Amino acid sequence: MFVSTTLWRASLPGLLLTLAGFFAAPVVHADESIDAQRAAFKQAYATAQQQGGDGWRSQASGLRDYPLYPYLQAAALEHDLKQTDLATVQSYIKQYPDWIPAADLRRDFLLELARRQDWNGFLVLYQPDLGDALTCDALQAKLSRGTTLDFDRDLSDLWSKASLPDACDPVFSAAHDQGLLTSTRLWSRIDRAADAGQANTISKLAGWLPSEDKATAKQLALALRDPSSAVAAAPSWPDTARARQAATLALTRLARRQSDSADTAWQNLQTHFAFSESQRDQILRTLALFHATDFDENALTRLIDLPAAAQSDSTREWRARIALAEQDWSAVLAAIAAMSDTQKLDGEWRYFRARALTALNRNDEAQPVFATLAKEATFFGFLAADKLDQPYAICPLQLADDPQREQELLNRPGLLRAFELYAVNLPKLARREWNRALQGDDQTTQRLAADLANQRGWYDRAVFTLTSGDALRMYDLRFPLASQDGVVTQAQQAGIEPAWAYGILRAESAWMIDAHSGADARGLMQLVPATAALVARSNGLNWDGGDTLYDPAVNITLGTRYLAQVASHYNGSPWLGSAAYNAGPNKVDQWLAARGTLAPDLFVASMPYKETREYVARVMAFSVIYDWRLNGKAVPLTTRMRPIGQTYELPNAMTVKRTIDCPASAVVNKPESIPTPMPAITPATSSSTPGSSP
Repeated sequence: MFVSTTLWRASLPGLLLTLAGFFAAPVVHADESIDAQRAAFKQAYATAQQQGGDGWRSQASGLRDYPLYPYLQAAALEHDLKQTDLATVQSYIKQYPDWIPAADLRRDFLLELARRQDWNGFLVLYQPDLGDALTCDALQAKLSRGTTLDFDRDLSDLWSKASLPDACDPVFSAAHDQGLLTSTRLWSRIDRAADAGQANTISKLAGWLPSEDKATAKQLALALRDPSSAVAAAPSWPDTARARQAATLALTRLARRQSDSADTAWQNLQTHFAFSESQRDQILRTLALFHATDFDENALTRLIDLPAAAQSDSTREWRARIALAEQDWSAVLAAIAAMSDTQKLDGEWRYFRARALTALNRNDEAQPVFATLAKEATFFGFLAADKLDQPYAICPLQLADDPQREQELLNRPGLLRAFELYAVNLPKLARREWNRALQGDDQTTQRLAADLANQRGWYDRAVFTLTSGDALRMYDLRFPLASQDGVVTQAQQAGIEPAWAYGILRAESAWMIDAHSGADARGLMQLVPATAALVARSNGLNWDGGDTLYDPAVNITLGTRYLAQVASHYNGSPWLGSAAYNAGPNKVDQWLAARGTLAPDLFVASMPYKETREYVARVMAFSVIYDWRLNGKAVPLTTRMRPIGQTYELPNAMTVKRTIDCPASAVVNKPESIPTPMPAITPATSSSTPGSSP
């Protein structure tokens, strides 16, 4: 389909209808006029962002009716923020009052006015609910006019937060000078900060406490910052309620890092302090839990002997994990029996209950458990199907066509802007327009929109939209193949299984091309630039810097090579390679040295990092689904998860694969073990670095 230049230069309503027509059908050859518009926009946008001023206007002379044209002026104004005046900003906001760039410009210029301390201009432009920093700036602006603070009206909401931006410091100083920050109020916020691990907040507040309380508050801050020093100093502290609070905090935090040191400190401090029953339970629970994650010799006994009040879902879970690692099958059954009803229903514990029953030759009891679990499209469901040598239960569902509603969606200016922003490689802005355009819509509408996005190569929208109910069965949308990005070809060239590469990619970024983690991992397969550079060098590939990792082709090429490198360290094993990809080879090697004789499912269950356990299960389940999507059948998980030390051979024509079936009584579940959208992934964030939580 071709759209004439005349139509593109029509009025905005006409343009939107034109774009709607363009987007309404699959496009094989990109429309030349649209390509030209997008190319011109990219050039003008780069100029506006990098140079500001009016230089972009000559490059955008033919774009006045292009849907994203207002983004250009906003980008230039953002660049020139320190030189821009209030009237210019107000003019833009008045012209585009409901646009995202106008909201951003308002917020950013308010921050600039606060920096200038132009409080009169600030109050002219200010609107509530723009974030804590601007809320505090607004209070400071009012203070500049001689306004007296009222705690309930002005501060109570802010005061309830454990951490606040520096912009709030002058406001709280004024509140202190006005006598509003009583000891009771100070301690209430200190307690919240202690619970949230905010040592800096405690240190700031301590200065306003009466002199006799300052040292106590500093003990809490020390417990958070340096628990080892805190427990060393604790014997000199008086046995007061606050000192016991700090000692409890120090012991529990030390246990996470050095369980043996915390144990020794506990033996010393429990005679010095009259800990409350709840504090003792908290300390005992934490000690037992982290001795368990360290796989200490007496970990199982400690967990079993915990007082009932000290037990938690985590301690009951780790009681089972330790028993599994010791292959004490009676203890496994006892541990699962001691779990809460909710825990018992989890697929992992139903699987291991059946596993334990089988090991104890109670097959008649185990078979029905496996049979029920095998109807679920999950990691443990697939393992159960392997135990029974049954087909995998995957029940795909296609989204019903609804051309009329699709056309209605394509007529929405906000959604068209979202598609255009994605087309010009501004995915973060595209997601914001998407979210605003579909806010409050029903699931059917959101699913249709996700399908429209998928047709345009914007795959992450379906992954983040189809997260519940029957939508989980829309495997073609939730697990896109996107072969044009070269996954199959690059995986084959790297010598790894394409289904595994897809599984890693899907787990790492959920198909967000601009995913970025706190550890600076970037792009679809979440590579750190330093690692990517080494992989490129060792494979004779070009390397043009970290930002190229946001290019899917570059990311996939380097990511598949790195996967091959990691897997080769473990005899080609995809499941151990997945663990190392998440936790790092050093950690996996440590675990192998301690428990390398365990069967793969038991080894995964015994991994100390919760994130890594779930990651391996998620990637392996995704690999099954992608294998099915690519080949119609799937390599069994038990084949893909070869015992430790055995070589994994890539599938070939002789490899026995498991068929896919949809039993009438199938239970449809997610194949991942944590919710999607994945909590670690944001437009600029992904979590590839495991925490220490069990």
